[in-house]
Amino acid sequence: MTLPSPNTNIVQIHDVSESEHTLQLILDLCQPYTLHDRILHLSEPQAASYMQQLMSGLARCHGLGIVHRDVKPHNIFFDFRGKLKIGDFGSATWLGELGMVDGLVGTPYYVAPEVVMGRAYNEKVDVWSAGVVLYVTLVCVPPFYGETAGEIFEAVLRGNLRFPCRVFRSVSGGVKDLLRKMICRDVSKR
Repeated sequence: MTLPSPNTNIVQIHDVSESEHTLQLILDLCQPYTLHDRILHLSEPQAASYMQQLMSGLARCHGLGIVHRDVKPHNIFFDFRGKLKIGDFGSATWLGELGMVDGLVGTPYYVAPEVVMGRAYNEKVDVWSAGVVLYVTLVCVPPFYGETAGEIFEAVLRGNLRFPCRVFRSVSGGVKDLLRKMICRDVSKR
């Protein structure tokens, strides 16, 4: 099998070895922290740089027919040069010939409404999740929240995206517009 050329924003598997009791994956050397560890009120230029790298990696996955389904700060790593890497493909799946999958997969704060509704979905769920990641990197709170997973899912389904003045006063109109396009209930507009 010929593997496609790698994308610099996706954690690469360099070797796999198996013994009687263990499976060892040799991955890119990543620093022991994730985007979650770095998101204390990033500036717009920092967030833009990270988002460009994230979207490049996701575009590569989507081009191969793979949807990640759990894009969140805890699954975004940095290599020793500080370059962003998407990791943890445990929930990822191939979109198949129809280009659609189903199943309730993902982390409540980051999951798209069509996933919560139990509908078939495509790679646009990753765009939604990346939009939530951008929102969180800018203001350190998710756009939809609740005390339980059920309450979070209800908020996601309502999709009432807000930009509270006290935390979004320094965020540009262009970034807010981008967030509206990424965190949009209408999949065709994402």
